[in-house]
Amino acid sequence: MRNDLADTLSPQERSKRMSLIRGTGSAPEMKLRRLVHGMGFRYRLHVKELPGKPDLVFPSRRAVILMHGCFWHRHKGCKLARLPKSKLDFWNPKLEENRKRDLRNQRRLRDLGWRVLVVWECQMVDTDRVSDVAREFLQKQEGEE
Repeated sequence: MRNDLADTLSPQERSKRMSLIRGTGSAPEMKLRRLVHGMGFRYRLHVKELPGKPDLVFPSRRAVILMHGCFWHRHKGCKLARLPKSKLDFWNPKLEENRKRDLRNQRRLRDLGWRVLVVWECQMVDTDRVSDVAREFLQKQEGEE
């Protein structure tokens, strides 16, 4: 499906706005970091030697937690994952490739013996629930899944 609605921003304004989007240190990621750290778990950040540079890495537990933004990582059924109204010929393939890359990286991590937990941006509104899920995930021993 092609949609040629004009962008409401000039190319320079769009470029400036897009440059403000960061891959690390987002508000949901920082909230997750504080939550996990507050439970007493220690981690490494964005280990580049692992597929996809996972957000939180727990080497002694062979576990990683990925903090996914609903829009960028295509959280199925989530209202935050809506498509933009313009430039669909650009956004559809880009976001679909993000989703495929995520699945490949998760498979590669599991093949390397890592346990993987994905936390979605929209889930961070219920920090009690995320806390429970993260604690249960991190307390499991290798092979318990």
